[in-house]
Amino acid sequence: MRFKKQKRHRKTVRFFCVCFGFRQPFKVLCDGTFVHHLLHNDLTPADKALSNCLSAPVKLFTTSCVLAELKKLGAAQSASFQAARKLAIARCDHEKVVSADACIAEVIGENNSEHFFVATQDADLRKKLQKVPNVPLIFGLRNALFLEQPSKFQRDFVKSSEEKRLHLTEKEYKALEKRTTSVSANADEEDSGDEEGLGHHNPGLQAHDTRNYSGKERDVKDRVRFKRKKAKGPNPLSVKKKGHENLNRASGKEVKGDDGNGENKRKRKRSRRGKTVAGADV
Repeated sequence: MRFKKQKRHRKTVRFFCVCFGFRQPFKVLCDGTFVHHLLHNDLTPADKALSNCLSAPVKLFTTSCVLAELKKLGAAQSASFQAARKLAIARCDHEKVVSADACIAEVIGENNSEHFFVATQDADLRKKLQKVPNVPLIFGLRNALFLEQPSKFQRDFVKSSEEKRLHLTEKEYKALEKRTTSVSANADEEDSGDEEGLGHHNPGLQAHDTRNYSGKERDVKDRVRFKRKKAKGPNPLSVKKKGHENLNRASGKEVKGDDGNGENKRKRKRSRRGKTVAGADV
C-alpha cells in the first residue's frame, strides 16, 4: 500500500509540474489546522514529513492572519502557535485580520501565481480550492500525509488549454489569411508578366539546365562524379620472387632442367646394376 501511495503521489506531482510549471523546492502554504495535526500525530519535523510525501525538498509558509487566529485561540493552541511562528510568512496584504481560510484563498487567487501547495485539514477550504486550476492540496489522515489527485475541473482545464494551443487564435488566423492573399497576388503578377513577354524569370519554378556549360562554369552540385577504380597489382603470394633469377643470371649458370625454351623437364634416372654385372663376367 505504501508503494502504491508514493507512486500515486509522484504521478500527481508530475501532473502539476508538467501542466502548470511547478518547480523544486516546492512551496507549501500551511494553515493552523494542518500545523495542529502535525503536532498531535507527532509528524515532526514538518519539512521532512512533507518532503517524504512529495518526494522532493520543500519550503513551508504560513500567513500573518493564520498566526493571529492561532493566537486568539489561547492556551489550547499555544504549541501550534509557537510551531507556526517558525515558518516563513507569505505576504497577504491585509490591514485588518481576516479568517485563515479567507486569507489563504486570497493569497492563492485565481491562478496561484506563486505556485503554492496548500496543506489544510479544512474540508470546505479544500472543496473551494479544487475549483482553482493549479492548486495541489495536501491533508493528513492519522499519522500519514496524502496529496489529493487532480480534480475533474483541473483535468478538464488542462485538456481544454491543450486544445486551444493546437488551434490558431482569431488574430493568428487573420494574419495568416492576409499573408496568403499577398503571396497569391504576387504570384498572379509574375504570371501576367511572363505572358506579356517582360522576360521575368523565376528560378524557383524552372529547372536549371547545365548541360551546355563548361566544366568550370558548371555548378558543383550538378556534376556527377564517379569514383574511378584503380588498377590493382598481382597477388604477391602467387608471384615468383625476383631475387633468385637475378643471382642465376649473374653467375651465368642456367637453371637445371631448362631446355632453352623456358620449360623444365625431368631427367629419368637409370639404374646401372646390369652394366656392372656384365663387366665383371667379362
